[in-house]
Amino acid sequence: MGIKSFQGSRRQQTTVDATPLKVSDYMTKNLITFTPNQSIESVMQALIKNRISGGPVVNEKQELIGIISEGDCIKQISESRYYNMPINEQTIEKHMADNVETIDGNMNIFDAAKKFLNSKRRRFPIVENGKLVGQISQKDVLKAAMTLKGQTWK
Repeated sequence: MGIKSFQGSRRQQTTVDATPLKVSDYMTKNLITFTPNQSIESVMQALIKNRISGGPVVNEKQELIGIISEGDCIKQISESRYYNMPINEQTIEKHMADNVETIDGNMNIFDAAKKFLNSKRRRFPIVENGKLVGQISQKDVLKAAMTLKGQTWK
């Protein structure tokens, strides 16, 4: 009686594309941006209309100067009610986050995923030569991961 092999049928090895998945391949380039002199009310309308949770704030040269989020708007609503001051005259310049952490467009998408986990942020702007060129979100990272479905995570 011979020895049986329990390795199963041998399949031909498939090669995986070794090209790294870069952030710039999956970032959103057509962004909804805001300006510092825009009213809180107009920003809230844009967030609702476009079904987004926030966006970059840029100056006239398209340089990133901050980020405004739903949370920033909600904070302003709360404060305006407390002080009985209407929000329609308030601009976002004083209410946006101006200490913005960016991400490199050439970063590997899995390194970006780790950065998302460590920072608890929902989005990162991408800046090249001082200008805003795109934004990567957690959902963009998920889309990138789905392109590898059925392959190894390299």
